[in-house]
Amino acid sequence: MTRFRALRALPAPVRWATPPLVLLGSAGLLVGGWTGPGEIAPPSPASGAAVLCQALDRALPGEVLGHRRSDPSPASPYTAAWGSSPRTVLRCGLDRPGYLDDHPLDSAPNVNDVQFGMSSDGDGGYRFVTTLRRAYVEVTVPKGAYPNYVDPLSSLTDAIKATIPEGL
Repeated sequence: MTRFRALRALPAPVRWATPPLVLLGSAGLLVGGWTGPGEIAPPSPASGAAVLCQALDRALPGEVLGHRRSDPSPASPYTAAWGSSPRTVLRCGLDRPGYLDDHPLDSAPNVNDVQFGMSSDGDGGYRFVTTLRRAYVEVTVPKGAYPNYVDPLSSLTDAIKATIPEGL
């Protein structure tokens, strides 16, 4: 009871206003500190790849393993994302990544007849890039987004095969 003695010593209007003000201040701190998903820089593909990537954008699924599509900002037909935090990001039409030069196929997956090169993203997740296709498609799978880091690729390969032909 001694800990409430100081509170009882305050005037009634102060006692009544304190809890709502504390809650309002806490909510303000939470909202002010939340930044939401970051921006994703869309690639600038060459004209031939741009047409293929636009077709891929239209063919991509609205959901990947229970994560709804929520495209990043700025809006672009060359980027797509699923989930919120962490989120899986697809970019189409990027330049050939340098990590494809470092024996990427030694442990890279072939999912539904789509070959991917892979590398770590530096934060515990993985970056996959299609190989031997007319446009490079990169899928970044962050740590913790799925039980198995390769899982979302199977949801994307049908759209990739239908819109990005094999060949360089």
